[in-house]
Amino acid sequence: MALTTRRRALTTLGAALAGTVVLPVGQAPAGERGHGPRPLWRAHAHNDYEHPRPLLDALDHRFGSLEADIYLVGDQLLVAHAPEDLDPTRTLESLYLDPLAARVRANHGSVYRGHRRPVQLLIDIKTEGASTYLELDRHLKRYKHLFTTYAHGRVFPGAVTAVISGDRAARTPMEAQSVRRAFYDGRLADLGSSAPTSFVPLISDNWMLNFTWLGVGAFPDAERRKLRGIVQAAHSRGQKVRFWATPDVAGPARDALWGELVAADVDFLNTDDLAGLEAFLDPRRTA
Repeated sequence: MALTTRRRALTTLGAALAGTVVLPVGQAPAGERGHGPRPLWRAHAHNDYEHPRPLLDALDHRFGSLEADIYLVGDQLLVAHAPEDLDPTRTLESLYLDPLAARVRANHGSVYRGHRRPVQLLIDIKTEGASTYLELDRHLKRYKHLFTTYAHGRVFPGAVTAVISGDRAARTPMEAQSVRRAFYDGRLADLGSSAPTSFVPLISDNWMLNFTWLGVGAFPDAERRKLRGIVQAAHSRGQKVRFWATPDVAGPARDALWGELVAADVDFLNTDDLAGLEAFLDPRRTA
């Protein structure tokens, strides 16, 4: 069974390069002259920090969304997949926040030059949610004008939109805030709930818990209808949709499943294979 794979190439190179501004590669379409290369907004770098150059590799491949797992250790937010991987040099600031801020300054207010749409930074909390989120909130406040902000009932777009996933205890302190620089990653149980889009702009869930099809053979009609119903319900409320635990081994099965996700207008496709998803999305021009 082809399940999501994870890269284990953990290095400290990303921290050493944290202050480097790296522009994405590729050619801009004729209609985007004067802009940087067209971002792949639908591409989500799952466990992005496990690539040799966290953040920078995903931006080179023009991804519109990235995922970082964090652990609260003292007052530091360390990025790692598991406790045994914790490294005090691999902080959220060094791998993500500082290089994003530098890049946005260099690009006059956007992550991708000439493209004002925010890049999504999905922050997956691995330690206790409430305390970790409150420390994260203090960290985000240090980066003025970088993040999309909710303030007293209104949303003010920034170059980066932080979305909080992981331990669900983060929800309580987030809902209590009248001003915050992050948003909440909902689950299918939140679809159609009273939670406003200004709090839950994203609905994410485990593909394996909701569908049996893994890209081999025909997509069952009932599952296709279910998938499209989920997307339509979310989009009717202004929410985006992402599934994790989708097959991620290169081959026809993965391509078939990605094709169904694109056809259903799922907003983010999860992968550890940056080049593979880039090659899949580029000719389709749907990202």
